[in-house]
Formats: sequence, C-alpha cells, structure tokens
Amino acid sequence: MRLRKARITDVEAIHALISHYANKGLMLARPRALLYESIREFCVAEEKGQVVGVGGLHIIWADLAEIRALAVAENMCGRGIGRRLVAALLDEARELHIPRVFTLTFQPGFFEKCGFRRVPKEEMPQKVWRECMNCPHFPNCKEESLIIDLD
Repeated sequence: MRLRKARITDVEAIHALISHYANKGLMLARPRALLYESIREFCVAEEKGQVVGVGGLHIIWADLAEIRALAVAENMCGRGIGRRLVAALLDEARELHIPRVFTLTFQPGFFEKCGFRRVPKEEMPQKVWRECMNCPHFPNCKEESLIIDLD
C-alpha cells in the first residue's frame, strides 16, 4: 500500500468511497464537481492499483487548515490506512508552515488517537463556518470539532 497525491483519474474512486460513508450518515457527501475542483487537496492510499483510502487538506487561512473527507474502504479498515493518511496530511501542513489543523467529524475518537483534541465549535474562527452554510445539517450539526497544534 502506498500514499500519493490524488489524480483526476481518481475522482470516481474517491467519490465512491465518500458516498459509501455519506449514505450511511457517517460523513458529509461531496459532489463530483467539488472533487474535481479540489483534487490537489487530496491524498489517496492505493493498493494493487485501487484507491482504498482518501483524505484532503483544505487550507483555511495562513495559520489554519482542515483535514476533510477522510475515508477508507470498509474491507481495508483496521490496517492503519486512516492514520497514515492523517500523518501524511499533517506532514503536508508542516511543510506549508501551517501551525494548526482541525477537523469536523462524526468519528472524534479516531482523531483523538491521532493526537487531536476536542474543542468547542464556537472557539473556531468564523472562516471555518463559511462552507457550513450550504450543508444540509446546518445549523443542527452533530459533527465534533477537533484540533491539533503542529508547532
């Protein structure tokens, strides 16, 4: 299994992974158009030519980025792929000199195991909520907010 930056040709596999969990109510759906527009944000885990995991690093501001759309194929769960994707995305944030990375998730325990800590959503900068306005769960979001300091 190897990690690499996503390619345009990965969009359908990324969309399928995200949609699988979104249909179960475990993460937010992402339209194909958004995936194409933001393909440079994503890393994938690949095994035997198949995309088996995905995660994105979305830059919010000079001092803040978000890990989003983290998903691993169900038959590959428990093999450390999610942790490896998070580590790669945090390394990318460090390379960009971004000191803090947050996530909004329905799976806070996983991110706590990766070193994130829970924070009240109200403590997050207003910039974080700009995309929430278009979410079907707004304003009754059940996602948890977690953050990690990298410096």
